[in-house]
Amino acid sequence: MPTNLRIGHLRVVIYPNDHRPAHVHVIRPEHNATFYLNCPDGPVSLRGNDGFATRELKRIAGVLDQHIAHLCAAWKEIHADH
Repeated sequence: MPTNLRIGHLRVVIYPNDHRPAHVHVIRPEHNATFYLNCPDGPVSLRGNDGFATRELKRIAGVLDQHIAHLCAAWKEIHADH
């Protein structure tokens, strides 16, 4: 799966056959969180978490918010056909 953004050792991905609304998966071994992008302007909101600490989720959300325009554009490009 292509990585749309890296946050340190974390991968931020958008799955091509995924459902709406626009969201990203933040992945590291044995940890996964999903954030709604709330395009076009954010802020992101947590949809689900498996393994990340609350402090780390807040940090991740802050970084995602800084890249919201890029992530929303990537979602639109990947999902342009549906």
